Amino acid sequence: MPIVNYGTTDIEYLIYKQNRKDLKLSIDLVNGVEVYVPEHLTDEKTTELIRKKSPWIMAKLKDLKQVDTEYQKKEYVSGEKLPYLGRQYRLKVYREAVSQVEFRFFQGKFKAIVPSHWEESALQETIETKLIKWYRKHGYQKVLERAAYYQSLLGVAPRTLNLKSQQKRWGTCTPKGDIYLNWRIVMAPVQVIDYVIVHELVHLIVPEHNQEFWETVKAILPDYEKHKEWLRVHGLSLHSVG
Repeated sequence: MPIVNYGTTDIEYLIYKQNRKDLKLSIDLVNGVEVYVPEHLTDEKTTELIRKKSPWIMAKLKDLKQVDTEYQKKEYVSGEKLPYLGRQYRLKVYREAVSQVEFRFFQGKFKAIVPSHWEESALQETIETKLIKWYRKHGYQKVLERAAYYQSLLGVAPRTLNLKSQQKRWGTCTPKGDIYLNWRIVMAPVQVIDYVIVHELVHLIVPEHNQEFWETVKAILPDYEKHKEWLRVHGLSLHSVG
């Protein structure tokens, strides 16, 4: 793995050559520092450019150290707490003489009725699948409700708005006006969901993350930075499901 020295620190990175015009940097907890460079760029020039970016890289790596990485995958047993819209709800599992799993939310609790003869591994996998399906159905309705409100404030409407599986993004707005939100966002507090929705809706007006973009977001959500920070620090914990 290539290394660039910055003071007394070694910065390791992965490099990818692509058909592109300029250098691009990506830094996250999963892949570390990734560098995407034009195919024609020499190794020497690449190293020079990365060294110039070293202060920025170090700042980003420092930010990542603040991220909450301590989370465990959910275990689908009675008493487990399952998040939805920023709150935690208990799961109650009943083993009964049934042929398939029944899953629902009732009186402030998640309830799963499972075949009494099932092995634990099959039970865990099936309840999680049912939970994700529940999130995507009920969370989608909440997202549509919140999006309708902010669409009226901004005077925009996406061509489509859907939840989907995304590993590295909380939301995406395509050039054609389709908006996709990571289904896991429905586990976050409502204010954080609002931020992600507004962020993508504003992209219908301002495609780039420039000053006009952030000023438009702030006009709708004056405290958006607080919710953006929540995602940066706690977003990884939403991967406790799925």
